[in-house]
Amino acid sequence: MYAAYVAVSAVVVAYCVFSAVMDFIRYEPILVSMTKAGVPHSWLPRLGALKAAGALGVLLGLIGVPWIGAAAAVGIVLFFVGAIATHVRARDTSFGLAAAFLALALAALVLGVNGPGYAI
Repeated sequence: MYAAYVAVSAVVVAYCVFSAVMDFIRYEPILVSMTKAGVPHSWLPRLGALKAAGALGVLLGLIGVPWIGAAAAVGIVLFFVGAIATHVRARDTSFGLAAAFLALALAALVLGVNGPGYAI
């Protein structure tokens, strides 16, 4: 089970870093998606910072601070729940990627809190 936790968490970290960078450089498809969802472009640096912080937290969880990893995974889950809700509220159905990474972040959380760092 630990190998699954490491693999899923590594994918979550990689995606969050990639997504944060795309926010910071204002990648055009991101701008289009934000416009469709009704999110101001001025929010991109903050959203990117949240994703980068989540990636750092999950990485810290992988290298030996499990409670930080779990807290970061909770934050990422909440981030993607909010992202999906924002798209749904704007009647924008292009949130499939956010749903996939919500599932991955949730898997990282479940695998992490059931891993060797916790007595559950």
